Amino acid sequence: MKKELLKVKCIGINEDGKGIVSINGKEYYLPNLIEGEMATVEISQNKGVTTAKLIKIEEESKDRVKPKCPYYSKCGGCQIQHLSYEGQSRFKQRNVEELLGSFCKVNDILVMKDPYNYRNKIHSTFSYNKKREIISGIYEENTHDVINIDRCMIQDNKADEIIETIKGLMKSFKMKPYDEDTRDGFLRHVLIKRGFATNEVMVVLVVSTKIFPGKNNYIKALRKKHPEISTIIMNINNRNTSVVLGNEEIVIYGKGYIEDILCGIRFQISAKSFYQVNPIQTEVLYNKAIEMAKFKGNETVLDAYCGIGTIGLIVSKKVKNVIGVELNKDAVKDAIKNAKQNNIKNVYFYNDDAGNFMVKLANENKNVDVVIMDPPRAGSDERFLSSLVKLSPEKIVYISCNPITQERDLRYLVRYGYKATEIQPVDMFPHTGHIECVVGIQKT
Repeated sequence: MKKELLKVKCIGINEDGKGIVSINGKEYYLPNLIEGEMATVEISQNKGVTTAKLIKIEEESKDRVKPKCPYYSKCGGCQIQHLSYEGQSRFKQRNVEELLGSFCKVNDILVMKDPYNYRNKIHSTFSYNKKREIISGIYEENTHDVINIDRCMIQDNKADEIIETIKGLMKSFKMKPYDEDTRDGFLRHVLIKRGFATNEVMVVLVVSTKIFPGKNNYIKALRKKHPEISTIIMNINNRNTSVVLGNEEIVIYGKGYIEDILCGIRFQISAKSFYQVNPIQTEVLYNKAIEMAKFKGNETVLDAYCGIGTIGLIVSKKVKNVIGVELNKDAVKDAIKNAKQNNIKNVYFYNDDAGNFMVKLANENKNVDVVIMDPPRAGSDERFLSSLVKLSPEKIVYISCNPITQERDLRYLVRYGYKATEIQPVDMFPHTGHIECVVGIQKT
């Protein structure tokens, strides 16, 4: 293996929050490096493959800060905690401007007042360390080695406390963490969700078998320490897989779901239902999306990828009616329950592929004034976008957690007679490279 030390300058930060360096015309991406910094980098060549590794930062950026998190260098969950929050905001703003600025002017990013402890959904994996002590945390980046994490800077504090209690109770209840290699042990993961507005807490124990000795005493012990726990669910996952949740669930305490309030609407949240992880910024995001739509009160709105109905139900009080469409059957059931619970009668939910559904509406000459779309990170496919163009709504509000795929989709819509009128980045995920962005789109 051939190795060489080089002094290089970081020329930018990529969408994953890694510093970009250029060596002999080739770009390399290195964690913990900020644009403008000078660094010593080790270049290795092995079997024709060249890799780069950060050895030492020689000249620091004025935006560099010491990460608050003691696990930062190992974890990989927060990619840019070494960058000041002002620096993070500038990086994200510039990223959106470079990607989407050709469509129209980009508004200043909407940041958080307190960019810590914002996650309402927490997932922890359980394992043994080398001393056979029980640990819990997350997998180290690109490995299946669990890093023991007692306290996460971006997660809800209460969830961290509950996970510590679960770890402590495991010994007295002779509960073994699951071993992926031997397929021995009981507790694989713990998923915790908290309603920030209601303070309701859900604990999901992801286990390898239904057999749970001392289950009732365990529930009593856990709730004695944490009476705020509203429901406890056993999720059985005995498959040899890295997927966290299995298909079967058993409610062992409470009603099997929690509730939270967002923009004045009460939502039921089950173990598997998607709900935005940062409710504080979600309100900011949704209010901005509603403002962009400039509703007059007589519109028919289609909420594509509607999930459990969050934005559709929030919008319902401002329009004539809302049609929600979602492929996930369980999410549609939750959406219908949420509409009934809030006594909302002008929203109709359908379990269907959004693209197919829009083609049907267009073929039936049904009129939709506004389409709100919030696709997954991969964005929308051409089939969906061609269906959207065929339906031909006057306005589209496009929410995305990935401006790269959003830019691709916007190019398609512009080609077929639409234009972006407003672009608003929102910092939903401080200390990570992720950016949420909402774009107002008008038919030309």
